[in-house]
Amino acid sequence: MCRVVDLQQAVLAKNAMAAQVLRTELAARGTTVVNLLSSPGSGKTALLERELRLARQRGVSTAALTADLATENDAQRLARSEVPVKQVLTDGLCHLEADMLAGHLHHWLPDGTRLLFVENVGNLVCPASYDLGESLRVVLASVTEGEDKPLKYPTAFGLAHLVIVTKTDLAEAADFDEAAFRAHVQQVNPGVEVLLASVRSGEGAGELVDRALAAADGTPVHAPVMARAHA
Repeated sequence: MCRVVDLQQAVLAKNAMAAQVLRTELAARGTTVVNLLSSPGSGKTALLERELRLARQRGVSTAALTADLATENDAQRLARSEVPVKQVLTDGLCHLEADMLAGHLHHWLPDGTRLLFVENVGNLVCPASYDLGESLRVVLASVTEGEDKPLKYPTAFGLAHLVIVTKTDLAEAADFDEAAFRAHVQQVNPGVEVLLASVRSGEGAGELVDRALAAADGTPVHAPVMARAHA
């Protein structure tokens, strides 16, 4: 058992070093990475498509990389925003790693890209422990997933710089208890901001881009308590 734990720690330590190198290299190019994590079906792709389109309309140089086990469906959807998009197929791997991301960005990321949104594999377990060199880590959960989602996935929510509740137009039908959800988020990540969003109703439009641009401009992001333990 100790060997397994030691191996996991070594893998994460290696990834952390690669992530820091990538973060430094991208910062030198003026690029800020936003890492998006969620369960499958959260509405992450729909929200990202909307935010990419709004960023382009505002004249922000933006790109997106989306990861899936199979199909290029999400890349095709995101490409409708008319920003550069790259699909990564992980061949069964349940998460992205910093070295993998760096390899896909090589010779692809357009010069002058200010914001790079990375849509991680739909999974709140494996991706949670892997730094991708991001400046902003965002965890999304839809109102249909239940108020106790943060308690079930404490690492994912506990390391988030920002939490977004999606599909709020369905909140009443899903009997979603917003106060309970917020309390559970604060239990695992005290002080983190929680935003509400609905692509259908337009709620929260542009707020993700706003937070990403603030991070790009040097505004300090939320510092999760759990991050100190992981460090």
